[in-house]
Amino acid sequence: MSEAEKEQGGVESDQAPIRVNDRRRFDKDGNVRSEAPAPQSGEEAPSDAPRSSAPPVEDAESVQLRGELEAARKRVDELARAFQALSNDREEFKQRLARERDRMLEVEKGHVALILLEVLDELDLSLEASDKDDSPLARGVRLIRDGILSRVQAMGIERFDLAGQIFDPNLAEASDVEITTVPADDQKVVSVIRAGYRLKERVIRPARVKVAKYVAPAEA
Repeated sequence: MSEAEKEQGGVESDQAPIRVNDRRRFDKDGNVRSEAPAPQSGEEAPSDAPRSSAPPVEDAESVQLRGELEAARKRVDELARAFQALSNDREEFKQRLARERDRMLEVEKGHVALILLEVLDELDLSLEASDKDDSPLARGVRLIRDGILSRVQAMGIERFDLAGQIFDPNLAEASDVEITTVPADDQKVVSVIRAGYRLKERVIRPARVKVAKYVAPAEA
């Protein structure tokens, strides 16, 4: 073989295609695999291989800690509810105590007022006996009577007048009865013998009144 032929043969050998086989994608004959084989030991799995979605298995210590945490949360909730109930009971007790204190103060105030009301009754009787008397003594009695009445009213006690109204046993006591032939006047207060007083909504002394009683004219 001549040198030209050798050179030509060397060029052809140099230009021969290089065969490269990827064991993961090609078989030993160079054919493309339909599915990529499982990675052998020492080889990394392809990046596009599906990953396992199974949840990690908790060990016994993690399960125990989770149970203790849940029990602690329930205990904290129970203590919080107990504290809230105790706080509510405390507020209700304070309100009940305040109401009871106010009631006791009103009762004591009413007891003191009853003494002053008795004095007012006596002064009223004295002034009625000397209705047209304008002497210095009568004027002095009126001043004392008005002063006591103003102090009683300053305590929150008010005097109520029932003359001409329908008799109410919650406000007055019927000490006398007057016969009337007018049906519309039946059970009406004709006159007030002793004035009545109340403290706020509570009657501390009922009035003493005379009540009309209807009787038909044929029976009168």
